[in-house]
Amino acid sequence: MAEGGKPMRLWGGRFEGGPADALTRLSVSVQFDWRLAPYDLLASRAHARVLHQAGLLTADELERMIGALDDLDRACKAGEFRPTVADEDVHTALERGLLERLGSLGGKLRAGRSRNDQVATDLRLYLRDHVRHIVSRLVELETALMSQAEEHASTAAPGMTHLQHAQPVSFGHQLLAHVHPLARDVDRLRDWDRRAAVSPLGAGALAGSSLPLDPQAVAEELGFTSAAANSMDAVADRDFAAEFLFCAAMIGIHLSRLGEEIVLWASQEFHWIEMDDAYSTGSSIMPQKKNPDVAELARGKSGRLIGDLTALLTTLKGLPLTYNRDLQEDKEPVFDAVDTLLLVLPAVSGLVATMRVNTARLETSAPDGFALATDLAELLVRKGVPFRDAHEAVGHLVVWCQVNDTTFERLTEEDLAKISPHFAPGAGGLTGPDGEELPGALEVLNVQGALASRKAYGGTAPAQVRNQLLTLRETVDGQAAWASGS
Repeated sequence: MAEGGKPMRLWGGRFEGGPADALTRLSVSVQFDWRLAPYDLLASRAHARVLHQAGLLTADELERMIGALDDLDRACKAGEFRPTVADEDVHTALERGLLERLGSLGGKLRAGRSRNDQVATDLRLYLRDHVRHIVSRLVELETALMSQAEEHASTAAPGMTHLQHAQPVSFGHQLLAHVHPLARDVDRLRDWDRRAAVSPLGAGALAGSSLPLDPQAVAEELGFTSAAANSMDAVADRDFAAEFLFCAAMIGIHLSRLGEEIVLWASQEFHWIEMDDAYSTGSSIMPQKKNPDVAELARGKSGRLIGDLTALLTTLKGLPLTYNRDLQEDKEPVFDAVDTLLLVLPAVSGLVATMRVNTARLETSAPDGFALATDLAELLVRKGVPFRDAHEAVGHLVVWCQVNDTTFERLTEEDLAKISPHFAPGAGGLTGPDGEELPGALEVLNVQGALASRKAYGGTAPAQVRNQLLTLRETVDGQAAWASGS
């Protein structure tokens, strides 16, 4: 409260009366922007130092100012200083705390800056800090997936397209297929950080300051790579917030796709995995149920993250330069996205790390649905048969098996000869283009052989999966180091 018991505001000299209650309720943001307090205090210390360098604070005043800011920071962390219903925003609350400690000296800190450049700076500081926390949680999920992939590099599983059996794959290969998009998410966040490392402090309301301040010195102290080159852009820019929300939405989509697969894998129809009790829930009416709630919530939260991005983009789309009060709406979507990711990622990591893979079920179902048909067609190609003819011959073989209610595993040489002369043991060349001895058609109808044959770079052969793991471990180790600041 200001002197006389009136609510303290950072504006008002031009006004004869106070704002209406409805306006006050609409304007207040301290209930959500209070989390910026530590970053606002950090920026205030840097600003105090440049005021001193400019001759606007004496050495004694600077010492008292820094001491008061440090004490206020301590009081905020301890919960001894809190915003009140009369505080419009985090900046108002903290200035009140500073005035309580310093009296009129506290008012000197406002020189040369505005809430416009303050809030833009605070939000960048907050996000650059929290992005590293998010990356740490992404690294945990990547690590959990890689641990499972290493254990199941040689475990055959049904590979699917259109949710139909297509070709056998290594289950480890499929798990790593979820690591790569997460690694791209981290790359995006690290690239985002490079663009977000620009300090708006010093831009003032929009035009900079006539005071002899040093925005570059402030930027350096706060860990930014530079100060903003255009004061109007500095206070109007929320690209960094929108771009972060895009990155968050993409992470949400990748978590949703992983969640959808886990829901399928845990179903009675698939039964590929068993979820740990610690990451499952039951039914209030059906005693036998074990529900994949973590995976489902991860899938559901993606809609929230997409909504946060949409909300901010819609707010920004028609704003003229420079600052407009609409920008008060930038913080809640950002805070929600950060909170959502930091809530969901540890739960998904725990689910993945503790799930038990039903290896027998996977390997039994890997050849189902004539999943080795492509391998048989490719054998004919290696014998010199045009792929069009090979595709046709194997397609006829599949139909013959369906009509005769049999599978590839139960075929005989005689059965194959009935379908096409291409399948005869001596048909075509007996060696491949590189001179290797080619197997017979029945020998190709083997899941482990099919996996091993996919040995080109990026393929599903267990040896390639292990090579892929080595590369990913280096990548993820680098991500972890970046997140920890080392």
